[in-house]
Amino acid sequence: MAGILAWFWNERFWLPHNVTWADLKNTEEATFPQAEDLYLAFPLAFCIFMVRLIFERFVAKPCAMALNIQASGPQIAQPNAILEKVFTAITKHPDEKRLEGLSKQLDWDVRSIQRWFRQRRNQEKPSTLTRFCESMWRFSFYIYVFSYGVRFLKKTPWLWNTKHCWYNYPYQPLTTDLHYYYILELSFYWSLVVSQFTDIKRKDFGIMFLHHLITICLIIFSYVNNMARVGTLVLCLHDSADALLEAAKMANYAKFQKMCDLLFVMFAMVFIITRLGIFPLWVLNTTLFESWEIVGPYPSWWVFNLLLLLIQGLNCFWSYLIVKIACKAISKGKVSKDDRSDIESSSDDEDSGPPGKNPHTTTTTNGTSGTNGYLLTGPCSMDD
Repeated sequence: MAGILAWFWNERFWLPHNVTWADLKNTEEATFPQAEDLYLAFPLAFCIFMVRLIFERFVAKPCAMALNIQASGPQIAQPNAILEKVFTAITKHPDEKRLEGLSKQLDWDVRSIQRWFRQRRNQEKPSTLTRFCESMWRFSFYIYVFSYGVRFLKKTPWLWNTKHCWYNYPYQPLTTDLHYYYILELSFYWSLVVSQFTDIKRKDFGIMFLHHLITICLIIFSYVNNMARVGTLVLCLHDSADALLEAAKMANYAKFQKMCDLLFVMFAMVFIITRLGIFPLWVLNTTLFESWEIVGPYPSWWVFNLLLLLIQGLNCFWSYLIVKIACKAISKGKVSKDDRSDIESSSDDEDSGPPGKNPHTTTTTNGTSGTNGYLLTGPCSMDD
């Protein structure tokens, strides 16, 4: 184990030439980032998760009820032991052959069986109330952490001149505000990694999980080798659009369509400007070029920039999805339900009558013509 740790913490990988870990030990004159500081993120992540539970129950839920957002979920599928057994033990998406077999076995038409499976799948989706509470928690946290980041950074020289991220590097002292900002962001992303398995399941689960892991790696990486100054710029820049997205979702769940459309347009503009404009021209410029001139490259420098380029790749992917939604909005006159919707629906999804042989039963819609589905969830912070 000692050999593995010695290999992992190799100074020639982590630090510039002629710099050692001993040079970055805390003294009475200056405090530097220490790897063991990051352990604080685990108990804080647990606290954040508990605060979230309390917030959603005692703050978000009453707000949702005041907006007449009900806890009722989608229509319940008619109880059927045979279909339930197929759904739970075999498949939630039966193919044509199985549908025909079930149709003969139950004496139902295929369309009614398809409708039953859609309704049954939707039963496992969370209610609008649950979605609203989740979005309100994220909105509140993003507002707080972004406001804190702006207040902190406006007092720093590296916000106004990014070359200060590299002057006297890596002998840049760690301030209390910077330490708090980093540990708070890291704790939040650890809590997201855990809660992603209990939160509303979305189609981009894998890409969001990757996004969270890259963010955590970047935060840890930049803290350990004291690239925290430029790290704060990345974090604050990527936090700028997230609150607008969650606000648009809340407006959607509360059925404030015009407000939802306006907030989504604002989110799209801020997201694309910050992620495709400011991030590469401002942040990547300083990490790739200004740092090369002032400090010079070394192994962990390459890894850090590779992670930032991966984030930029995710930014491009999410920007494509946002533009896709915006084009649909222009063609339909409002922001429409996108591919991340949690509720499957069509004009024949919900049937007011019981399934049977007659395919021409009376149908009703569930009001999904607007944004009654998830708007695109974009990157959250250093990772987006």
